[in-house]
Amino acid sequence: MLEHEDHPNPHPHGRALRLGICGPVGTGKSSLIALLCRELAGRLELAVITNDIYTDEDARFLRAAGVLDADRIRAVETGACPHTAIRDDITANLLVVEELEDEYGDLDVVLLESGGDNLTATFSPALVDAQVFVLDVAGGGDVARKGGPGIERADLLVVNKTDLAPYVGVDVARMLADARAARGGGPVIGLSRTDRASIDELLAWISGVLATHRAGMLMPVDPGPMARHLHAHEHAHNH
Repeated sequence: MLEHEDHPNPHPHGRALRLGICGPVGTGKSSLIALLCRELAGRLELAVITNDIYTDEDARFLRAAGVLDADRIRAVETGACPHTAIRDDITANLLVVEELEDEYGDLDVVLLESGGDNLTATFSPALVDAQVFVLDVAGGGDVARKGGPGIERADLLVVNKTDLAPYVGVDVARMLADARAARGGGPVIGLSRTDRASIDELLAWISGVLATHRAGMLMPVDPGPMARHLHAHEHAHNH
């Protein structure tokens, strides 16, 4: 389904699909990328870029896991809030993306991982073609209801580590329903490394995005500024 031969010209734009993975600290972004690399490396040409403030820890984790050749995994040390380097000033990331594309001209997908950030983190559409926002059940079943541009308007929302739900007191079905409501019915996947069906659902989503990109029909959408929100202490005033 994802092999090169399925499309006569897998690189119609002269570059790979650029897929962003972002979300709060500890939601499993690096593990998700490792999973994707293990599943897809035999069928697609992949590269990975990680973002951390003052370290290359995520890149070292992926290299140690042996999911790709070490040189295909590059690290960007942002020196500031990771949100800055994926949205406000994307220069450092864009240079590494273009460097990888020059060195590996047959790349199908470049995966870009944000450093752990808050619920407002999103990628610039000038950097990625599509973006995945990652939550996890250990963060609490109510997190999906809190909204924000990543939760509400990323191309895909992944609720990760669903197998941990019994241990943290989370109703997965309710959390997924809340997520779909927050996204107006946009795609949501409940993911567990122990659930093959959920992995296949994620791979099918990526396959569809890649096919759309190869057809020249993928239009990056900016999730936009922080979503409108209200505070419990706010009151209407009449003047």
